Amino acid sequence: MSGTGLRILITFVLILAGGSSPQAQNRYNISQFSHETLDFFRQPVKWRGSDWLKLGAITAGTALALKADEPIRDAVLRGDGRYLRSAPIKAGDLWGQWYTPPIIAGAFGLHGWLTDNAPSREIGFELIQSVLYAASVTEVLKLAFGRARPYENEGAFSFHPFNLPRVGFLSFPGGHVTSAFSASTVLSRSTHPTALKILAYVPAAVTFVSRAYEDKHWTSDQVLGASVGCVVGNWVVDLHEKKESVGRSSTTYPFSLSFRF
Repeated sequence: MSGTGLRILITFVLILAGGSSPQAQNRYNISQFSHETLDFFRQPVKWRGSDWLKLGAITAGTALALKADEPIRDAVLRGDGRYLRSAPIKAGDLWGQWYTPPIIAGAFGLHGWLTDNAPSREIGFELIQSVLYAASVTEVLKLAFGRARPYENEGAFSFHPFNLPRVGFLSFPGGHVTSAFSASTVLSRSTHPTALKILAYVPAAVTFVSRAYEDKHWTSDQVLGASVGCVVGNWVVDLHEKKESVGRSSTTYPFSLSFRF
């Protein structure tokens, strides 16, 4: 994530800083954001057995995907990139761009501010949090592993840990798919109908496919990135749900969906 991108994300956090009613546990302001950010980065020292099992499952799934990296890439390359300019591939890339979640969050935040709609502020706040936290984890892992991207043609097991950051060696995990799945997780958790919860993940799944198809990432990059996005998105939503003792729903423009609050 570029410095400009980070500044824009911080700007959106400020936009979303308007607090909710004094009676609510979640105020969705800068103070809450600061406290919860510290809590997020302290989480590893608080992990219990189930958390370590989750980490083990993610590690095992990523390791299994490593074995499929080169066969999947070979199959994709045999297609000669005939769908590179297709709408699904472009849409998947767009959903995973760093600026997409802030735009969506800004829309929810602006709606919440203009209409005093607390659920909109909540969704916007959670989108910003989940994407920032997930991106932080992903960027650290990218630098730590220094994996060569597929188009570098060094093979699936070429790693250069802690080298100077170069775009061609920051493949693992996938940043676009991390952002896509963290945002989709928050949106999925914010809707009630099961069909809509599933639908919220469709853009993220397309991002998963598009980045591999564009030869920007190995499949295992995408598996780990998606896992990070889902885990962080769920952590953010769970944190706020635990703080609220009363639940209610509200209809939010423009989708006329029922959002939790």
